[in-house]
Amino acid sequence: MLRCSFCGQYPTIKSNKAIHEELSRFWKPFDTIAIPTCPNQDCPNHHIDREKGKTHYHSFGRTNAGSIRYRCKACGRTFITASSPTIRHRKPYKNAAIFRLLVNKVPFRRICEVEGVTMSTLYRKIDFIHRQCIGFAAQRERNLPSMLFARLYIGVDRQDYMINWSDADDRRNIIFRAVGSADNTTGYVLGLHLNFDPSLDPDDIERDAIASGDYEVRPAYRQHARLWLRRDYIEAIKKTRAQRFGIHAGSLRGNIAATYEDVDKRDDVEVFDNLDDDLALPKDGMQVRGEYTMYGHFFFLRKLLDNTEKVRFFLDQDSAFRAACLSAFSDRIREGRCDAFYVRINAEATIDKKRQILADNRRRMAAMKQLHPDLKDWQVKLLMIKEKMAQMVNIGKWQDRWVEHPFPNMGEPEKAMCYLTDIQGYDEDHLAWLYNKASLHAIDRFFMQVRRRLSLLERPVSSSASLGRRWFGYGPYKPVMVGKLLDIFRVFYNFVEVGRDKQTPAMRLGLAKGKITVENIIYYQ
Repeated sequence: MLRCSFCGQYPTIKSNKAIHEELSRFWKPFDTIAIPTCPNQDCPNHHIDREKGKTHYHSFGRTNAGSIRYRCKACGRTFITASSPTIRHRKPYKNAAIFRLLVNKVPFRRICEVEGVTMSTLYRKIDFIHRQCIGFAAQRERNLPSMLFARLYIGVDRQDYMINWSDADDRRNIIFRAVGSADNTTGYVLGLHLNFDPSLDPDDIERDAIASGDYEVRPAYRQHARLWLRRDYIEAIKKTRAQRFGIHAGSLRGNIAATYEDVDKRDDVEVFDNLDDDLALPKDGMQVRGEYTMYGHFFFLRKLLDNTEKVRFFLDQDSAFRAACLSAFSDRIREGRCDAFYVRINAEATIDKKRQILADNRRRMAAMKQLHPDLKDWQVKLLMIKEKMAQMVNIGKWQDRWVEHPFPNMGEPEKAMCYLTDIQGYDEDHLAWLYNKASLHAIDRFFMQVRRRLSLLERPVSSSASLGRRWFGYGPYKPVMVGKLLDIFRVFYNFVEVGRDKQTPAMRLGLAKGKITVENIIYYQ
């Protein structure tokens, strides 16, 4: 075990191999993207994308299959691009309609009814739409590591999804968890990753784990360290059963303290998977340990934001977020290029309480302006935040310093923040404005839209048909559908969905010059 000589704590050991496997899984779309260029390796245009246009290439007819042929202006070599992605589709005109129905909360059976297709055809259409979304997004987002951003303020949170049982002999459900990050300024969802790997076969992994002796060594030193093995899952449920988690006090400060207590009860403070007697592992694909998905997510963001001057992370309160963020960005934190904050919101507040909080805030703001009539509104806000900073309280085992936000809103009532990387020596005014920007609103809005616009991923409503049977409304029974629908919706949300300013998140971030249509994505080559 490792022991910190400064604070005496025992940090948990993680497998670098497992983290790299998750990062590789998330980065795969960028590595597999096909960029049409001149095939002549000695040609100066060999590394120049055909999309650069007429300066380097010109069209040169079509093949018999309908693919466009291009000629390089530098060396004269010809090459082709792929034919239309829908060339073998019998009813390609239904793709766009099905895409729109999927992201507008229409259940699968109703989609089949409206479009006159079978369920098997619908699944094939979803597979096709998913491939197009992944390819389209990768083609645009591969530019992000080279794009220069002066400042990015990124909220990070997670959301759980319930999968219905599919075996009458085993009526336990499955829970997956997605971690997402969104830019608070543009609303662009930079990353969305699910702790589920559909490419793996559980039986093959179990046999290989036994053969390689995984069960005989500590988790961090295993061949399959990132995956939930069957025996480990059963043992983890037994341990969880003997502990009491989630006992929160109701008030914001009480909930923060209770979360620290919950974390302290864990054998590994970074493990946050929901484990219960009523839950099971998927029979197709492998469930990934949540902390490794978290690490992979932050290392993914590190590569994606390679050219960003400074990035500020606002994290939902959990030690797994802190550990993964600080590990992935440790060098940039030391260089002063990255900061991290906890943000905790009392989401349980009623509408009436939210309105009361907002009214109280307006009164305090008005009173402060009367006391300082010579100050502008932003200066008054700065003053009120600094007053709250003077009232910081230490909470939890690690004595983290929390400050109450003086400007709550309907989306984030009763908000508190904790500065996790306080090594930069910012002056009081600078730090106050960082506290002012602390928010999870961008990623929380995205997750809210997931619930509202994807019927399979809406908040589960339990129904019971017989003893021991739980069924969750429109919940999926194919685990692979969760990841596909999340990928599809992220692309729709980033590139197609227009806000009040008539712009999409991709337009605001600089990845699109105008609104993208679902047809642009479907016919992307």
